[in-house]
Amino acid sequence: MRKLFILFLTVIQYYLLVFERLRLGEELKTNSIMANHKELDVWKESMLLAKWIYAITSKFPKQETFGLTSQMRRCSVSVPSNIAEGAARNSDKEFVQFLYISLGSLAELETQVILSHECGFLNEPLEITKIISVRKKLLGLIKYLKKNNQKPFQ
Repeated sequence: MRKLFILFLTVIQYYLLVFERLRLGEELKTNSIMANHKELDVWKESMLLAKWIYAITSKFPKQETFGLTSQMRRCSVSVPSNIAEGAARNSDKEFVQFLYISLGSLAELETQVILSHECGFLNEPLEITKIISVRKKLLGLIKYLKKNNQKPFQ
């Protein structure tokens, strides 16, 4: 009974804190915000980029399975993953930091796509416009967050 009472008091204290923060106009982090990263165009486009990378690397030579194929796939997945993780963080500063990590992964990916093309693993013409488009959107989102100091989906 005592444990139940302590749990009850803890829950009451939590809700009092939440209501106080709402009264003061502070931003509350909820699970609904985390789901909203899916509304960002840059996240959607980076997901398409990752799918494209998986498609083109499936045609790479088998000896590249643990080389460029693996590295390119990890980089491509890192971009939307870091956007999602940053969107779930508590502050815009943290969100921006994760967007910069996404930019780094994108730069790695671009280098690897160019190298793949130069090594003859890509049968199609060099296509980096998808990467450039995601980079522009990431930079735009970073600029927006720094200027407006708010989440784009609130």
